[in-house]
Amino acid sequence: MALPDWRYEDDAAPLALSTAPVPEYGSGSLADLLPTLAAGLGVPDFTAAIPELTPADRNCVFLIDGLGWEQIRSHPDEAPYLHSLLATSRGGSGRPLTAGFPATTATSLASVGTGLPPGAHGLTGYTTRNPATGELMNQLRWRPWTDPHVWQPYPTVFQLADAAGVHTAQVSSPDFRNTPLTKIALSGGSFLGKLTGEERMDLAAAQLGAADRSLIYTYYSEVDGKGHRFGMDSDAWRGQLMYVDRLVQRLAEQLPPRSALYVTADHGMIDIPFDEESRIDFDEDWELGAGVALLGGEGRARHVYAVPGAQSDVLTVWREVLGEQFWVAGRDEAIAAGWFGPEIDERVYGRIGDVVAAAHADVVITASRREPNESAMAGMHGSMTPAEQLVPLLEVRS
Repeated sequence: MALPDWRYEDDAAPLALSTAPVPEYGSGSLADLLPTLAAGLGVPDFTAAIPELTPADRNCVFLIDGLGWEQIRSHPDEAPYLHSLLATSRGGSGRPLTAGFPATTATSLASVGTGLPPGAHGLTGYTTRNPATGELMNQLRWRPWTDPHVWQPYPTVFQLADAAGVHTAQVSSPDFRNTPLTKIALSGGSFLGKLTGEERMDLAAAQLGAADRSLIYTYYSEVDGKGHRFGMDSDAWRGQLMYVDRLVQRLAEQLPPRSALYVTADHGMIDIPFDEESRIDFDEDWELGAGVALLGGEGRARHVYAVPGAQSDVLTVWREVLGEQFWVAGRDEAIAAGWFGPEIDERVYGRIGDVVAAAHADVVITASRREPNESAMAGMHGSMTPAEQLVPLLEVRS
């Protein structure tokens, strides 16, 4: 494959790492949401990390996979109810939360459920290296198998709230009942599986009113699914947005007294054109592949694991080749910049790439042979741009 001309602009400077918009860990990220709600419910050892939120006796978090802040803002016709709630976000400040890095489902759901940033819970990307085996671990599909509670040993906020006497339940698809990701990120209290979105909304509302203090979680995935497959500039994606807008209103209209509904997401999304300038194929690129033992992460948030002794060379090449379009950092640089949170657990350090590349431009690094399904996606996410990183925290109270 011919290399794009931009690679040979000698006067181009790599993006400075200081320009990367690091997530608001500790005050306004997804990892701060449940600890704040738990503190308001009187669960021991939690403090309110998001200062804008006011406690409520009954709390419901509705997480819509893939529906970022920018997507709601730019689609008022398809999502009139959600759009009308934008001013309520983050305690009425009208501001979004940040997802965390990378902005991807496995990482974000673990941050939500544990109340910890990625550097602590350890799900640092779509795929990361298992230091114990040297293999890539897919943390969404949990392949190859590894003990979930060794991989992520911390209790969830739901478990701690349940132990403190708060009525706790997750209302989701039955398919997720026994997945490893559910067990280590979202377990605690009762798991209640319902197939349709309407059934989930009705059951979540009923569970919310089942006790004086409650913490309920519900989830919908198909906005993300249609975005990946068809892109956001598609009737299929817009149809899902219209549907989920009605679901949120259905749940909001059933809230029992003294309740707060929080509508959020795990990440946003960006459509990537199907051309060679926008989709750089690692599997056809000898320069990017030199010295690389494993390619992890996903198209817009790559973990690059070097052959022993080649770490410095790989970093230099990736920065020279991609530095105008990606923030390219060595492992220690990404950690020092706070991309994965303020601290990194020792067990997590080796899961992070020797090189970490986060997209700034509308471009992805695909891998057509290693990742044929992922490489064919129209909509993608993972990086720190506003379209991917900013998520709503819309609020309805009764």
